[in-house]
Amino acid sequence: SALIHAATMGAAGVYLLCRSFWLFETLPSVLSTIMWIGGLTAFLSACMALVENDLKRILAYSTLSQLGYMVMALGLGGNVAGMYHLTTHAFFKALLFLAAGSVIHGTHTQDIWKLGGLTKSMPWTSAAFGVGALALAGFPGLSGFFSKDEILVLAHEHNPALYWLGTVTAGMTAFYIARAWCVAFMGTGHGHPHESPAIMIAPLMLLAVLSIAGGYLGIPRL
Repeated sequence: SALIHAATMGAAGVYLLCRSFWLFETLPSVLSTIMWIGGLTAFLSACMALVENDLKRILAYSTLSQLGYMVMALGLGGNVAGMYHLTTHAFFKALLFLAAGSVIHGTHTQDIWKLGGLTKSMPWTSAAFGVGALALAGFPGLSGFFSKDEILVLAHEHNPALYWLGTVTAGMTAFYIARAWCVAFMGTGHGHPHESPAIMIAPLMLLAVLSIAGGYLGIPRL
């Protein structure tokens, strides 16, 4: 899931659109269709993530929503912004999926309502998931903040309606990932979870660093 949802599956469609951007960049009607498909996909997928209780499904719907942002950027003429978000998304979404895998390994469930209290029993996994959640939500300074902001700036300049749709979706994103983290990692625990071994934690720490610092790779030098 970490590879397919964070990179391979996402890269296939967005990368294809970026490589073929020259074919339709001068066709306003095509760009308009692309941007609205992207914007509505981002919004509707976020709606589904809001009511999902399966930890991995929340992340899967989140992936669809972030792909919608990337496609929306392409429709707005921002192929660079789309690839920028694709890159940062690969970092923090791979982190979230691997952290979810660590949770499943330590608890044998992925229903967020059957979890809880994992910050005490799985501190490393909890911290890693928290970093990924903040990056996905667009917390200032983290990778997702810079790339998502770039897309919203494009929308603000070219299509106010799409800008507000993207802004509302960003708020929904912050809410559903905060809901997932609070329910799964805070509160009263269930069962007897255990932290994952170092071989599973090490990649989480590496991806956490990239999720924090990866956004700076796309900032132009002055």
